[in-house]
Amino acid sequence: MWKEFKSFAMKGNVLDLAVAVVIGAAFGKIVTSLVADIIMPLIGLISGGVDLKGLSFGIGDANVKYGLFLQTVLDFFIISFSIFMVVKLSSRFRRKETVKVEVVETPAPAPEVVLLTEIRDLLRTDKQRESGM
Repeated sequence: MWKEFKSFAMKGNVLDLAVAVVIGAAFGKIVTSLVADIIMPLIGLISGGVDLKGLSFGIGDANVKYGLFLQTVLDFFIISFSIFMVVKLSSRFRRKETVKVEVVETPAPAPEVVLLTEIRDLLRTDKQRESGM
């Protein structure tokens, strides 16, 4: 059982996935900090200091904090856009592999070959006529 587990755990796909999860978590923290510590304060300055997190209304004893929901949706769009820009930027720096497709044109047959082909085809049709009669 240990050998099977070791074989499973050491497969390339599992290791790649583990690395991606760790890097993704670290990158997520960076993007969250970018949104919370840099972008949102700037948006707050532009919008006149409006803090969406504080928006709420009460219904009876319940306090509906719709501002937190709006803030989370806004954070999602900012994070999504940030990740999009990083992916787009990294794809520019990645070396693009060019695939060269060579089209090889077959040369036209020589006139003698064309003539011999026509003679062969005529002989075949003559032979078929004779056998059909």
